[in-house]
Amino acid sequence: MHMKKYISIKNLVIIMVAMTVISCKNSSGSSNVSSATGFKINDKLGGFQYNTKFKGQEASPGMVFIEGGTFTKGRVQDDPMHDWNNSPNQQHVQSFYMDENEVTNLMYLEYLDWLKRIFPPSEANYKNIYQGAVPDTLVWRSQLGFNEEMVENYLRHPAYALYPVVGVSWIQATEFANWRTDRVNEANLEMAGYLKKDAKITDVNSGQTFNTQTYLNAPTQTYGGNTEIMQGKRNTRDSSGVYASRETGVLSPSYRLPTETEWEFGALGMSDLRDYNVYRGRKKYPWDGQYTRTGNRQTRGDQLANFKQSKGDYGGIAGWSDDGADITAPVKSYEPNDYGLYDMAGNVAEWVADVYRPIVDDEFSDFNYYRGNKFTKNAINADGTVKIIKESEVVYDTLSTGKTVARELPGEIAQVPVDENETYLRTQFSQSDNRNFRDGDLRSLRFPDDYDPNSPNQVDKSSTSTMYNSPQQKAQIVNDTLQRKWDDSDKRNSLINDRVRVFKGGSWKDRAYWLDPAQRRFFPEEMATDYIGFRCAMSRVGPKSDSKRKRRN
Repeated sequence: MHMKKYISIKNLVIIMVAMTVISCKNSSGSSNVSSATGFKINDKLGGFQYNTKFKGQEASPGMVFIEGGTFTKGRVQDDPMHDWNNSPNQQHVQSFYMDENEVTNLMYLEYLDWLKRIFPPSEANYKNIYQGAVPDTLVWRSQLGFNEEMVENYLRHPAYALYPVVGVSWIQATEFANWRTDRVNEANLEMAGYLKKDAKITDVNSGQTFNTQTYLNAPTQTYGGNTEIMQGKRNTRDSSGVYASRETGVLSPSYRLPTETEWEFGALGMSDLRDYNVYRGRKKYPWDGQYTRTGNRQTRGDQLANFKQSKGDYGGIAGWSDDGADITAPVKSYEPNDYGLYDMAGNVAEWVADVYRPIVDDEFSDFNYYRGNKFTKNAINADGTVKIIKESEVVYDTLSTGKTVARELPGEIAQVPVDENETYLRTQFSQSDNRNFRDGDLRSLRFPDDYDPNSPNQVDKSSTSTMYNSPQQKAQIVNDTLQRKWDDSDKRNSLINDRVRVFKGGSWKDRAYWLDPAQRRFFPEEMATDYIGFRCAMSRVGPKSDSKRKRRN
């Protein structure tokens, strides 16, 4: 009798505790019940569907997490050239991800292989897609140097597979990042059961390709409207298909080039140089110390990066190599910085996203600073649907170098500049192209007397003014013949325009002066060299920190 009474009381206590927990959970918002309406979320009968079990963004293939923060950008330690193209300014950068190493020849060859399989160069409509993506191997040539072996082998020979890709223009690097976004999200969707297994290899062709934005905006048009590919293991509800939206958390943000601010912040790697909210001292290089050689007992005297030691010294004396390389070196040949990033000094310099200007307008923006925004939107058909690029509508761009690059491929959504529908009565932006905002446009013209609104030769208000009027070489294809036009004007006073991009970091060809992460240079976005490569970045969505640490104060 007493035992039964004891069990009854025990069960009653358990029930009361359980009801209290449920009551508390419902009052604070259950993961499966809306705190706004009380409706059930993710009901099998339908209604609002949302990933309530999302645990945070994971690092995408090849990337490491970098927690954002405030730092002094542009603090160059030495300026013997008196370039004055930089000034220290305090910036805050959001958390982001970055490739732990530079994009390698092997990674880029996978991209070329995909283009060649999906858009065969033998077909007239696609002949320029592959050729426009191939790196310029002739960058290795020198009038007074024998470098033909690199011309022929550097990109494709297995001996150079893990070396950073070079000969890639800023435009080509950007297109690679776009391609990488689609391939990674395609794999994510297959793994999550939204796509047919192995369709990314067996079923894709020029008329059936995957594009992330197309999938989000018009999923039925993905893979050219082939619904069979969209039949993943999750498609058990009905024959119309189940699609992953942003709310599922399956699709990752886009791969892209890092901004200059992100690159410099990541290269400095100051995570171990802080006490609470204050940095201790400065860093001249991605590693600690003021010298390019290590002071560790086991490796004392070894160089910490691959760069040009002095005139004629690219690798040291035979039998005792200073840095283990004479041209580029395999990625990860040297120790990473505190963020786990390799080769943020030396090996190859790297493209970043920004349009170059000699100054940084930190008075206008000190948060995620970036110059180069060109806001676009999806092109809309007359029936209200998004305009998908067809196989016969590939958009090419003939560069001033004479190279033809594909900008919009079949299966992608056509993009148009934002117009008054988006800019009307906006306080934060008023035009689509903001590359010369507050610097070089008519509102900030250094030569106001040069402006004559009645002159037929006056530049348009949206274009760069006489402040940045570098030579404008032009090339166009007429009747399948490339025609080049040289700019022989004697009124050019600058090498800067809206199409020159910043590149950061020293290279195998540079002296130690350029290893300082704060140093900045520029190069035309359409051109390539044997010492500029790139790595990709990705924005962090959600919490700033990747760990659940408690506040100390």
